Amino acid sequence: MVDSRGAHDDAPGAAGSSSGRAAHLTVEERVELGKAARRAVPRSSHADLVLDEDRTDPVALLQRQAASRVAELVPIRYGRMLVSPFTFYRGAALIMAADLARTPHSGFRTQVCGDAHLMNFGAFGSPDRRLVFDINDFDETAPGPWEWDVKRLAVSFEIAARDNGYSDKQREQVQLAVVGAYRSTMRDFASEPNLAVWYARLEVEPLFAKLSESAGSAARKRATKNLAKARTRDSMHALDKLTEMVDGTRRIISDPPLVEPIEDLLDHVDRRDLMAELQKMLDLYGASLQPDRRHLVEGFELHQVARKVVGVGSVGTRAWILLLFGRDGDDPLFLQAKEAQPSVLEEFVGSSGSASNGERVVRGQHLMQATSDIFLGWQTVDGVDGVRHDYFVRQLKDWKGSAEVETMKPAAMEIYARMCGWTLARAHARSGDRIAIASYLGGGDNFDRAIAAFSDVYADQNERDYDALVRAERDGRITVQRGI
Repeated sequence: MVDSRGAHDDAPGAAGSSSGRAAHLTVEERVELGKAARRAVPRSSHADLVLDEDRTDPVALLQRQAASRVAELVPIRYGRMLVSPFTFYRGAALIMAADLARTPHSGFRTQVCGDAHLMNFGAFGSPDRRLVFDINDFDETAPGPWEWDVKRLAVSFEIAARDNGYSDKQREQVQLAVVGAYRSTMRDFASEPNLAVWYARLEVEPLFAKLSESAGSAARKRATKNLAKARTRDSMHALDKLTEMVDGTRRIISDPPLVEPIEDLLDHVDRRDLMAELQKMLDLYGASLQPDRRHLVEGFELHQVARKVVGVGSVGTRAWILLLFGRDGDDPLFLQAKEAQPSVLEEFVGSSGSASNGERVVRGQHLMQATSDIFLGWQTVDGVDGVRHDYFVRQLKDWKGSAEVETMKPAAMEIYARMCGWTLARAHARSGDRIAIASYLGGGDNFDRAIAAFSDVYADQNERDYDALVRAERDGRITVQRGI
C-alpha cells in the first residue's frame, strides 16, 4: 500500500507537502504516478472492509469524544443520533475515520472535509450575492487520503436511500451517480488550467434551470420553494426568529437548553464586565480577517451573546451566536462562533500543522470551497472553565439552504448525488494532484463499482453500530435526552 502520509507529497498541489513548495512535475510524470499507484493499490481493492476483532467499541469512541464536551449537552447528542441509522451516521465521523484507517488508499493526499456526508453540502450566498452549492461543514478538515471523503459521501447516500425505501437497483444507480460524477469531474479538471480549476463553482440557479426538466414537476416545485426560502435566511430573518423586544431592548430569546443567553449561564458576572471581555474576543477574531473585512466588522457593535446547540455530531461542543448591530436596530449581523476541537482524522493521518484548530478549519475551508463567507475567521480564548478553546467564526445565516433528502425520489437523489460528486472532486482538485488522481481513477467504472460495494457493506456496519448505541442506552452506559 502506498503511504498516505508521505508518498507523492511533492506532486503539484499535494496537500500537506513538507517541502513548502510543490515540485513541478510534467503532466506525463503525474499521469505515470497515478498509473503506478493503480498497480500498487488496485481500484477494486476499495470494495474491501476488513474489521478485526480488536476494532474499538463504537460507543467507547463516542464516550471518548464526550469527555471534552459540555457534559449537560452530551445526552442531547445521543438523542439526536438515536433517531435513525442516518442521524447516527452523521455523528459517527470518528468511528468511520478509525475504520477508514484500515482500508486501502492510493497514497495521494488532498485537503479533505473529513465528514463529507450528503447533509454537509448545501446552498449559501457568495460574496458577489449569487446562490452557490458547495461543501458547508469543515469541522474535521485536514490533509488526508481523498478516498476517505469519497467513501463517507457514498455511504451516506446508501444509508439515505435505504431510509427512503429505494430498491437495490435504485440504490446502486445513486451510488454510481455520485462516484461516477466524482471520477468524471476529476478527469475533466485534470485537463483544465490551474486557474480554471480555482475559479470553478456550482451556481444553483443556472444548474436548476438546466436540470429542472429531468427532475419532475413535484421536485421542481419543491426546489423552487427551497431556493426562494434560502434567500430569506439571513441575519434579519434570524433577528425575527431568535429575538424579542424586552423593555424596549432587543434580546435573544432564552430557550434552554438549545439557546441560552450568556448572562443566564454566567449570572454571577457583571454584564458590563462580561461584554467588555466578549468585545476583546471579537477584536481577536477580527485580526484573523483580511483588512477590508475587519473594517466591516468594526462597523458593528456587539449587543448580546448566547450559547446555541447545533447539528448532530457537533452537539456538546461550545457554539455561540453573537448579535451585533450596524447603523441602527434594523441593521443586524448574527455571527456564529463554533468550537473547533482536533479533527477526528488527525490521530490517523498526522497533524494538520495549523497553530490552532480554528485556523485549521478556516484554512481548510478556504482551500476546498470555491467561495467562502466574508466573515470566516478564527480565535482562541480562555474559557470560564479555565481551559483554552479554539473557535472559528462565520455568519449564522447567509442564504443557507439544504436538500430535503427524506422526500427525494430516486431520480432527484441521482441529480443531487451528481452535484455532490462534482463538488467534492472540485474541492479535492484545488489542493491535490488532480492529474495523478484522475490517472488513478481511469476512464472506466471499476472504482465506481468498488465504492458502491463498499457502501453497501459499510451501511450494514453502521446499522450494527447504531444498534450498539441503542443497547448502550438500554444498559445504562449512556444517558439520552430525546426530542430536542
